[in-house]
Amino acid sequence: MNALKNSVRLLGHLGEAPKVRKLDSGKTVANFSIATNEIYRDHNGEKQSETTWHRLVAWGKQAEIAEKYLKKGSEISIEGKLTNRSYEDKNGETQFITEIVVNQILMLDKASN
Repeated sequence: MNALKNSVRLLGHLGEAPKVRKLDSGKTVANFSIATNEIYRDHNGEKQSETTWHRLVAWGKQAEIAEKYLKKGSEISIEGKLTNRSYEDKNGETQFITEIVVNQILMLDKASN
């Protein structure tokens, strides 16, 4: 049950190709985002669609998979955990980011011929 305390599963489409870098430590990291869409009916019974963007970060083997196989528009399912971090921008202001650290990527696009 411990793993369920901070667990996220999302299915969506990539907004752009993953940005992959090799760090000085030798680790590989990929940053990318996916959009999830929720469709519902409003109080008038009309269909509405709401898109939410989620920041993702993948490390090591998952980052290498993202670099090799994912592109803008790819449909994927991910499993990971929520993390929060902060940094100081070039103006000296503290910025806060919530992102999902990806543990698993499932590619849902059909293989092309």
